Amino acid sequence: MSGDRHGVDALAITIEQLRTELRRVQESADARALADVATGILVERGHGGPAEAARYLRELADTAGLPLQEVAADIVHATAHDSLSEALPARAPEPGGDRRHSASVLRLRTAEAGALSADPQTAAEALLAQALSPLGGTALAVWRAAPDGSLSLAGQAGFTATEAGQWRHVPPGVGTLPQRALGEGRSNWYGTLPSAVPGIGRRDGTGGARAVLLARLGGRVLGVLEMCWPGPRPPLDAAEHRQLEALADLCAYTFATAPADASGFAAAPDGGPGPLAGLADALPDPALVLQPLFDGREEVCDFLITHVNEHLDGRADLARVSLIGMRLLEAYPLAARDDDLYDQILRVYTTGEPFRTERMTLAALVGSVPLTAVAAVSIGRYGEEVLLSWRTEDEATRLAALMDHVQRLGRIGGFEENLVTGDIAWSSELFALYGLTPTSSPVPLERLHRHAHPDDSTAVRRFQSTLLRRHRGGSTAFRLQRADGIVRHIRVIAEPVTDPAGDLLAVRGVFQDVSSQHWTEVALAATRDRLADTEERAAERNRLALQLQQAIMPPAPAPIDAAGLRAAVRYRPAEKEHLVGGDWYDAVVLPTKQVLLAVGDIAGHGIEAATGMVVLRNALRGLATTGAGPAELLGWLNTVAHHLTEQVTATAVCGLYDPETGVLRWARAGHPPPLLIRDGEARSLPLPRGILLGAIAEAAYEEQRLTLVSGDRLLMYTDGLVERRGVSVERSLEQLLASAGGPLPDLDEQLDHLLAQSRSDTDDDTCLIGIHLY
Repeated sequence: MSGDRHGVDALAITIEQLRTELRRVQESADARALADVATGILVERGHGGPAEAARYLRELADTAGLPLQEVAADIVHATAHDSLSEALPARAPEPGGDRRHSASVLRLRTAEAGALSADPQTAAEALLAQALSPLGGTALAVWRAAPDGSLSLAGQAGFTATEAGQWRHVPPGVGTLPQRALGEGRSNWYGTLPSAVPGIGRRDGTGGARAVLLARLGGRVLGVLEMCWPGPRPPLDAAEHRQLEALADLCAYTFATAPADASGFAAAPDGGPGPLAGLADALPDPALVLQPLFDGREEVCDFLITHVNEHLDGRADLARVSLIGMRLLEAYPLAARDDDLYDQILRVYTTGEPFRTERMTLAALVGSVPLTAVAAVSIGRYGEEVLLSWRTEDEATRLAALMDHVQRLGRIGGFEENLVTGDIAWSSELFALYGLTPTSSPVPLERLHRHAHPDDSTAVRRFQSTLLRRHRGGSTAFRLQRADGIVRHIRVIAEPVTDPAGDLLAVRGVFQDVSSQHWTEVALAATRDRLADTEERAAERNRLALQLQQAIMPPAPAPIDAAGLRAAVRYRPAEKEHLVGGDWYDAVVLPTKQVLLAVGDIAGHGIEAATGMVVLRNALRGLATTGAGPAELLGWLNTVAHHLTEQVTATAVCGLYDPETGVLRWARAGHPPPLLIRDGEARSLPLPRGILLGAIAEAAYEEQRLTLVSGDRLLMYTDGLVERRGVSVERSLEQLLASAGGPLPDLDEQLDHLLAQSRSDTDDDTCLIGIHLY
């Protein structure tokens, strides 16, 4: 036994010596490569042939008192004008110069020499030894990126062979840190690794700091360089980060020259589980690896469970290990009805398209009792296998997700400040409200006033005093001034946490962004002010229009009784003051002893309609004194409406009654015809041609004559008397004729009766003129 142990020890010593010798040979080869490049630069600069240039290089090293490799690296570095020289500016070698700078240049240029090798594995080892180890790093992975988002491990250093074998291929959609960097299109730094993220070196779920750098060549991203540190650490400084990014870009040259590994998901050499099993083991959730089973028609009839990861504890009646080798529907017969879980697995295998959902109901039989659970499910095809993983939604997870949604939708951020230890816990939404990154330091409550608008600092200090000195809950609103110049309106509510003695231990509370509410209230207040002002001005205009209308058109003027003709007028204004209209009438004895009878209706309502009514009514009175007939009067009145008003249009009926002959001459401009009541029968007069006033520049109107006899009664009216909502004008006119016919009452009584019977529901003015010949 003792002899065997000595043999093992000797073998271990020999292996270590061989490893040391291999590293020395590799470093020597890298150093010679640097020296050869520096010699070539000196030849180009005119220092003779290769032998003379090499001798001159040795003389420079002797004069500067530096190793030959450092001087060669400095020459290459000063001449390169590449990303490495930009990350670490060059200095000329000189006696007594900064050895640390020269050593850094040597390390970077030696790492570059190794990275430019056509072998990614050699590049990985050189980068770890020369660039990463001096910075405290312990492992490095060089990933080649495929167009579908998958990664292959082209080279690695610092990981075990088992770990590297398990991660030699990463399918798309796994969500490793390098895949995140590819998806975001930028390099990332992780001072501490996020939990539940799969990746190489994360088998136990832990890990230290990592730098994930994109490897670019000619603007294209060919891969990712992942550098690992054993524990958490602060971010690299800017110079170190630029150096590592430059080395990552050098790795892209190895991808461009080295052949791609097209093996995909080949089985392990020993016949054991393939890389997909390693991927399932690296996932933080339960996962199954499935292989399709085919029937005699070469169609998939079920799936074989080939691997189960350690997160699946198994059903109560089936051990986890015993699931391997079972059919999926044999182990989980209810999968065929679990929201079509089996159908989704079959679809993913058939089409190759991955499937992911946040909520799916899964069921399993425990004995003969079916148990269900809601889970997030992910299914993907990799080669000829399918990976099924799921995460059960427990109550705590569901409530946490619900709380995240509530905070995001309500723009609410919670906090807890431990006043004993000084620790401050902020929710992610609170960092967003302050415009800070999640890695920023939270703002203590005692410094809250420094972030408030100066006009609000008094209210914030009063709030701080209530919490921190009086130990009472409180709230306040203030304007938060962020570092990016944005001002947000915030409401904060908090309460103290005290011990039994009343001493303050902590403060808990929430911040809510009420900017939208604030600006909505401001806009509403301004709108209310504008509406109130508009309503006041409109009411004043309506009052003026009503006063003007009532001054010119009294509701019941005195009747006209002349030359055997009696005329009476009724006027009913609109029920709503803001609908003051332009209905007008006139009944006056002219100097020629003829009687002018007219009604009209201006289009529209308000002060414009009232003033238009005044213009046309007065114009008609003045024109009527010329002795012209009704048709000619309407033609002149059309010219007035079209040219001398602000686009006024109106309808009208104009009549002239001659007492000596008993003849009524009348014309109309788009207005309803008058009604003649004779011998107890009411009828509409025939319509002469005539367009409404103001529609065109020049218009001609047709005149008609009607001889009135004793006992005749004539009614002239505006459309407010006959218009009804939902009733045709013809039907309303028939009802008016029926009401006007029959035995004739007193003229005033008949007008009052017709006005009362009209029951207008259009909120329009109504004018009614009655003429009785006795």
